[in-house]
Amino acid sequence: MAVNSVSGFNAISPIGIGKNDPKTNDQGLNFADMLNNALNNVNDLQLQSEQLGDDLATGKTDNIHEVLIATEKADISLQLTMQIRNKLMDAYSEIMRMQI
Repeated sequence: MAVNSVSGFNAISPIGIGKNDPKTNDQGLNFADMLNNALNNVNDLQLQSEQLGDDLATGKTDNIHEVLIATEKADISLQLTMQIRNKLMDAYSEIMRMQI
């Protein structure tokens, strides 16, 4: 019985020190691109979960473990996205309440 390693956390990557320094010459992703890529990854996980659920319902697959894992990954990534959105909205509200 082979045990495969868990992978799929491509949306979260470590931030290197000095990458955000404007003095560096390499062209990295800006914040909008990073946010767009993360949202696309969440969407891909949601679509994959939906496809696996449809395959299970139609009898194309009988691996319920794979379906449940994909569903949980999609759910956790959506919850994380919603919490990040909530924190961003709280920060925006706090900035807008500041007096100049």
